[in-house]
Amino acid sequence: MDGAGHDDTRMEGNLLADRLRVGVLFGGRSGEHEVSLMSAESVIKALRENKYEVVPIGIGKDGKWLVGSDPLKSLREAAQMSGTDLAPAAFLPDPAKPGLVLLDGGGEVRPAEFDVIFPVLHGPYGEDGCIQGMLELAGVPYVGSGVAASAVGMDKALMKSIFRSHGFPIMDYVVIKRRWLSDPEAVAEMVERRIGYPCFVKPANLGSSVGVSKATDRDRLIRGLREAARFDRKLLVEKAALDCREVECSILGNDEPEASVLGEIVPDGEFYDYESKYLRGTSELIIPARVSKETTARIQQLAKDAFLAIDGAGLARVDFFVHKQTEAVYINEINTMPGFTHISMYPKLWEASGISYPELVRRLIELALERHSDKASSEISR
Repeated sequence: MDGAGHDDTRMEGNLLADRLRVGVLFGGRSGEHEVSLMSAESVIKALRENKYEVVPIGIGKDGKWLVGSDPLKSLREAAQMSGTDLAPAAFLPDPAKPGLVLLDGGGEVRPAEFDVIFPVLHGPYGEDGCIQGMLELAGVPYVGSGVAASAVGMDKALMKSIFRSHGFPIMDYVVIKRRWLSDPEAVAEMVERRIGYPCFVKPANLGSSVGVSKATDRDRLIRGLREAARFDRKLLVEKAALDCREVECSILGNDEPEASVLGEIVPDGEFYDYESKYLRGTSELIIPARVSKETTARIQQLAKDAFLAIDGAGLARVDFFVHKQTEAVYINEINTMPGFTHISMYPKLWEASGISYPELVRRLIELALERHSDKASSEISR
């Protein structure tokens, strides 16, 4: 046994020979709370189909952790704990005794022999390294990238900087701090000089197109900056990719990642916004993407290179722009915990590549255990 109460022999040979206990984290404090609930519903269903023992753990918009028979339903309906069997809880980041502490039970520690945690959390406080750091302290295996890769994958400004340092093709961009908006005209003038129109305005640390807008003139730019500033202190303004296809590639693996077939998104509006992704579901998804074999191979290699550049683990979705005539390729961003809903591109691309949703979830559990075992072999102190 290691300090976290996990038997390393279970990670040899057939990693899933025994019935594993999987804690699924969902909800959270970010603007992508609802997206997380939709993703978690699909993940929990697939885990149960694989005969895992699933422990749903909800995190409310207020940051409170909840356990009980159905925290997913309670968070979806914004139900209060009164009249339910939900109990407030916290995760104990103690490698000698990691688990859920029931806050209304006199501090009693719930026996929590979690074999792995599946954090189905999108956005800040879940996808940005915060949860990952806590799980590292607890010594518990978890699905997805570690602290550094999660943080870089969440922060578009840091991400773009790393992409540029590796020589990856990207669109021109500029980073703006929220406090600069005390003089919006000066900021707009700088953007016009360095980027021009049309451009996209984004919060640096958010996903699912929350707070994203397209600007074609100064008025829309300033409004877009103020909207994005609601969600983050750091903003990104990026040159719009004109006459381009939006192409995505799913990644699966650790140190030797695999790339899926490519998918193409044809938005039902000006761009692939939050409503198109999760509410209307009317944007067209084309699999495989309408690009040449040579461009497909280049994008798949770039996707794997980007994943390795940030030291990703488990899964990611990498998004690209491809010019319709020249097929020039630009990498847009990498998402270390992409949407897992029934209409999300990440699982759809793997399904088209021959990996079903339940099998995909099983592979992610294996990869989490593999990475944890590898990390546990390192000497931390002497």
